[in-house]
Amino acid sequence: MRFLLVLSLWSLCLSGQTYSREEFARRRNNVLQAIGPNAAAVLKGNEGMPGYVPFRQDNNFFYLTGVEAPGAMLLLDGGTKRAVLFLPRRNEPRERSEGPLLAPDDAARAATGIALVEAVDTFTTAVQRLAGMRQTIYTPMAPMELEAMSRDLAVRYNLERLDDPWDGRASREAHFVSLLRQRFPTVAVQDLTPVLDKLRLIKSAEEIAVLRRASTLAAEALAEGMRSTLPGQYEYELGALGKFIYYRNGAQGLAYYALVAAGRNAFMPHYHAAQSQLKDCELFLVDFAPDYHYQMADVTRMWPVNGKFSPWQRELYGFYVACYQAILKHIRPRAPVETIMNEAAADMDAVLAGAKFSEEKYRRAAQQFVADYKRSAANGRLGHWVGMSTHDVGGSQYVLQPNMVFTIEPALRVPEDQIYIRLEDMLLVTQSGVENLSAKTPIAMEAIEALMKEPGLLKKYPRILP
Repeated sequence: MRFLLVLSLWSLCLSGQTYSREEFARRRNNVLQAIGPNAAAVLKGNEGMPGYVPFRQDNNFFYLTGVEAPGAMLLLDGGTKRAVLFLPRRNEPRERSEGPLLAPDDAARAATGIALVEAVDTFTTAVQRLAGMRQTIYTPMAPMELEAMSRDLAVRYNLERLDDPWDGRASREAHFVSLLRQRFPTVAVQDLTPVLDKLRLIKSAEEIAVLRRASTLAAEALAEGMRSTLPGQYEYELGALGKFIYYRNGAQGLAYYALVAAGRNAFMPHYHAAQSQLKDCELFLVDFAPDYHYQMADVTRMWPVNGKFSPWQRELYGFYVACYQAILKHIRPRAPVETIMNEAAADMDAVLAGAKFSEEKYRRAAQQFVADYKRSAANGRLGHWVGMSTHDVGGSQYVLQPNMVFTIEPALRVPEDQIYIRLEDMLLVTQSGVENLSAKTPIAMEAIEALMKEPGLLKKYPRILP
């Protein structure tokens, strides 16, 4: 039986769409094997969300349990190879207001496949019993990844708060580690993060199936954006269109805030004000994707606002696409990243040699693009991982392996005119090459122009307010 294992603040949802209980059991067993018989692991789930927003579980906790329940905790005992899920006791007044909540009972055991489900107020006693028998307690020390959150930004947030002279608080994780060390001084407390990062880097068949859906939604939203774009619209309108398509098709949220940037706004890679009006002669960048059942997508496309690439746009965008395709051509498993990038760079040299530019600043920009890519090759920076987070965990990997998922997003800049060109796709490393999970949305100029002639939703439904 395959199902989405989620008991949220509202209801238990069992469907034939996503993950099986066996998937979560395999993940827990992998952690138990990694920590060994003389250790235990404990994870503290997300306590709750501030404000009237849907609950979103921490990625690592969901990865091991599939459980969406505020205040849940998990204990994995390497000695007995057993898992214990701890849940808050039933809150009947809250359930009457919000709907069923997961509680420590037989229903939770049946839904999760975890045989031992206890009340969360017994967690301390359970760990205390183990502390006399195990040498080490592992717990994640990296920050939680929640709604539209990757570790890089979570770390930055924690550091900024720590440096604030009117705050200075330690992170949630550091506080939890401190409590473990205070309350169980006889055991060593170690970081579980490297174990989880290594497991999350290689995607399972069930994860890949969900990533396909997330990528399809991102690609469809971008295609509809192309159909719907007209001069005079506002950037936020195209962002709203993407949200409609994501939520209409079952996404639980956004992978990150929408980067919808017309003209010079695109020169700021993470521009997100989205208040400018689209002008006839501009290129338009949209980088936007959903959070679909705890798997993110990350896809970018560019197109002309008026539906027709101008001569200068054709020069620059055409050169960029040829270089972008050169990278895709060489991606394959079990090859060093540096080798892949050097092969792509050699093809880029040939593209550059044959390219014609109407202005010298465009040629300089193209030359700089190729030079920058060669420097990136020396550092092995091909792209970034994608999965449960948009900038997913996994660290630096210098050889690609099957079932890794990542994006590439090299950027071409013309600083004199603040022109910025970038594409991005969801790439799955296969046994023999690479599969572009977001290829459904075109990058070829002729295909984009043809798509933009089709009727779009925003053309059919104009905005209500002037």
